[in-house]
Amino acid sequence: MIIKVDKQHINKASKVHAISWQESHRKFCSEDFILLHTPKRQQEYIQKKIDKGYEFYLLMKEIPVGVISISPESVIEDLYILPEHQKKGYGSQLLTFAISRCKACPRLWILENNQNAKRLYKKMGFCETGNVNCSGKLSEIEMEWRKRL
Repeated sequence: MIIKVDKQHINKASKVHAISWQESHRKFCSEDFILLHTPKRQQEYIQKKIDKGYEFYLLMKEIPVGVISISPESVIEDLYILPEHQKKGYGSQLLTFAISRCKACPRLWILENNQNAKRLYKKMGFCETGNVNCSGKLSEIEMEWRKRL
């Protein structure tokens, strides 16, 4: 079940976001930086995005397992699945849902070194646009959805 994050569910979503974000960034961020991304901090981050008009969603199975957000401009962000629930189709399920909710052609940005995400997005019909955002040590690449599900 995919539910829209509201005050009732933001605590669960922030825990999923924090745990998953920490794990996904552990290989290229300092431990001090990783530890800053607590559930409390991620709750503030999610609330700020909701206040800016983003739609934030939580995938629930027996427990919360993943999150995703969509900007008002149809940019898909924050796709995170708890580490122990990855490779079970939950990322594809959330991504398919997010694509269906976009009002314009869906786009997203991924860190250039995130090969697992790149494989998922390509499998789901996203292609690199050639746009690159260089900010610091890592670059982000833009991908755009070009295939109807």
